[in-house]
Amino acid sequence: MEPTTAAGLFPTTLLADVAVPAGIDGFLGTRASFGMDVVLVGLLATLPLLAWSIYLVARRRNFAAHRKLQLFIAAALATAIVVFEIDVRLISDWKLRAAPSPFWPSGVLSALGIHLVFAISTLVLWVWVVWEAVKRFPSPPGPNAHSPRHRVMARLAAIDLVLTAITGTVFYWLAFVAR
Repeated sequence: MEPTTAAGLFPTTLLADVAVPAGIDGFLGTRASFGMDVVLVGLLATLPLLAWSIYLVARRRNFAAHRKLQLFIAAALATAIVVFEIDVRLISDWKLRAAPSPFWPSGVLSALGIHLVFAISTLVLWVWVVWEAVKRFPSPPGPNAHSPRHRVMARLAAIDLVLTAITGTVFYWLAFVAR
């Protein structure tokens, strides 16, 4: 009979000589779960899309393509977050997966705390910027009285998203890659 987690709910497998909850293993070859890998790849994949979207609006003045791409990025990130939350809260125990790290617990938890500051503020800013853009820009989109405010808030949201990706990658490496 396979050993189980403390809760006795999920069978465990041997991963890096440490028993971890089976859950759904990730696809990047680390100790991370599927949801962790999805959110990391999703977050990193949005950065070039974000850069392209900014280029489209700033240099090409292609407001329609910028809007479509931003809505796609928002939907992709929302989907990745939902997959991640289901995995972390219901399927896999990320702490058991992170325990073999030489940075566990203090380094991992410190990195997580810093990451969460940016992740939560990014979520709030992104929802706000997208919501206001959908409500305040015409269809088809184009410059109007909301443009200056949108430009400032969107820049903050973009910077916050980049910082979320950086801190998320650091957390991921400390928790699931470091040996």
